[in-house]
Amino acid sequence: MDGTSVFWWVAGGSLVAATLAVAVVLVVKLVRARRLLGASGIPMSKKVLFWASIVYLVSPVDLLPDPILLDDIAFLLVALRSLSKAGAGLRVGGSGEVPQLKR
Repeated sequence: MDGTSVFWWVAGGSLVAATLAVAVVLVVKLVRARRLLGASGIPMSKKVLFWASIVYLVSPVDLLPDPILLDDIAFLLVALRSLSKAGAGLRVGGSGEVPQLKR
């Protein structure tokens, strides 16, 4: 292998590792967002956007090829941010705490 091909292997591996790290962070945020989905004060459009992003994430049809998850991650980030902003002032659960998605 020459120096150029090693560079591309390292760059590609770094991109894959970064994408997987962001995906793991998003999965943690998804788990935290499940309480907001049950809140009655969240507009239905925000809930639909969230579920549409989940369907897009697992669907075989993508804007970019599947090894590149940037479009999936971007769509999911928009949905999580929208859901978090919609639930910012709600009280959910018996403890009276406000569930917020950590950034």
